Amino acid sequence: MGAMTAKRPVRRGTRTPGHAAPPNRLSWRAKARRDWPLLVMNLPMLLVVLAFWWIPALGNVIAFQDYNPYTGGIAGSPVIGFTNFALLFQDPQFLRAMLNTLSITAFQLVFYFPVPIMLALLLNSIVSVRLRAFVQGVVYMPYFFSWVLVVAIFQQMFGGAGLLAQILRDNGREAVDWMTNSDTFILLITSQTIWKDAGWGAIIFLAALSTIDPNLYEAAAVDGARRWRRMWHITLPGLRPVIVLLLILRLGDALNVGFEQFMLQRSAVGSEASEVFDTFVYWSGLRTGDLGYGAAAGLFKGLVGLLLILAANRVAHALGERGVYSRS
Repeated sequence: MGAMTAKRPVRRGTRTPGHAAPPNRLSWRAKARRDWPLLVMNLPMLLVVLAFWWIPALGNVIAFQDYNPYTGGIAGSPVIGFTNFALLFQDPQFLRAMLNTLSITAFQLVFYFPVPIMLALLLNSIVSVRLRAFVQGVVYMPYFFSWVLVVAIFQQMFGGAGLLAQILRDNGREAVDWMTNSDTFILLITSQTIWKDAGWGAIIFLAALSTIDPNLYEAAAVDGARRWRRMWHITLPGLRPVIVLLLILRLGDALNVGFEQFMLQRSAVGSEASEVFDTFVYWSGLRTGDLGYGAAAGLFKGLVGLLLILAANRVAHALGERGVYSRS
């Protein structure tokens, strides 16, 4: 009989063949020593965020008070708990503002969010460098216009005395004042947002397109893949992480559809169609002096946005994307 080889006992702490070593977890001190230049670079912005965001956010305590800045301030105002929040959900103007905001967000998510992606794909397909730079300059320019100028331009185009109305009258047809039509207000503000912001939003997708390896397109072309198939199997998968990230951020910002754009057109279409969260906080809190009530509406808006970000980020993890943050 051959001699039997005895098995050596495996000691704790030793690695056996075929097992990968666990990742080294650095302590926070080691991470601080490693990343201290980046921390120093970010310190000024952290101080700005602390001074103008986190410290003022402590003022949300007035949402739980019968706040009066003239008699007692935060320290002297009585605490009333969730009374302001209960009054919110009994206020028909608040419910209308919430419905308008959610409707506008859902509509723009479908009809505005894909526009910067398609615009980036079109700009990326332009071969001539000079022509591409010219088109980019044209589509970027409206982003730097104020909402006052944007609304004025649309008034000259689609108002009762605008260009479109004049053309209809010259052809014997009845003119329509789109700027005062509350039934089509959601179409109006979405078209204004697309015209103003779509060009600037395409920059992020153009940057993502530049990171896709050109060899993938060449290999696909050699294999006989046409333009649409290359876009479907190479371009869109390359853009997917950026699309998911921006979609999560857009959902987290769902209740923030804007203030100035709606305030400028409120008198033309009425509050029934133009009342959103931001304008409601302004009219119910700042204009009436009921700051605690307005703070409750703003705090509710922030909490809903946070929940939407967490839910959308969880969905992104389920789809295999990193999202806004990752667990590891």
